[in-house]
Amino acid sequence: MALLTTVAGLSTFLLFAHVWSMPAPCHIQGTLLESAKNLLRDMGGHFPSECLQGKVNITFPAPALATSSTPTLSGSGAKAIYEILKNIDSLFGAEDLPTKWDQQKLDDFQNIIYTQIDHSKCMESVETSDYPVRAAALKTYFGHLEAALKEKKVSYCAWEVVRKQVLETLIFILKKNSNCLLWPNRP
Repeated sequence: MALLTTVAGLSTFLLFAHVWSMPAPCHIQGTLLESAKNLLRDMGGHFPSECLQGKVNITFPAPALATSSTPTLSGSGAKAIYEILKNIDSLFGAEDLPTKWDQQKLDDFQNIIYTQIDHSKCMESVETSDYPVRAAALKTYFGHLEAALKEKKVSYCAWEVVRKQVLETLIFILKKNSNCLLWPNRP
């Protein structure tokens, strides 16, 4: 009888340990996004004074992330964040990134963005009626960032403009969706 109880208890423990150790099937983790924001901010420091003359401000399309007042991120809002992360990954996957940036922080930033994309791939299949409008706004926004890079011949200052804009985008996501993102170890 004791052996049966021990086996049953051990089996239950192993089952729960396995389930809890598995990653959530589809989520955007706030702590990782916060880390990515900090790495992006710190990899290049303050906006360089030599780049102030060519500073461009491209307004982030806030309606692309509009959410209801409910404490969960809507399907199209979550998918919009997923699309933003994919665009960031695409931008920072370029081979001509500034060598002036802290390369370890850049690598860590890229890894976090990739991890977030990987953990939220299920959002590709989310279908909502308002998503096409959000997607169009995001496509235009990231198109402007790519155009700024090309216009300035992928210069260091052009990358600083993009870094600043992406940093502001991550800050916007964190502020507007902090109650909707997965934050492990938060009450």
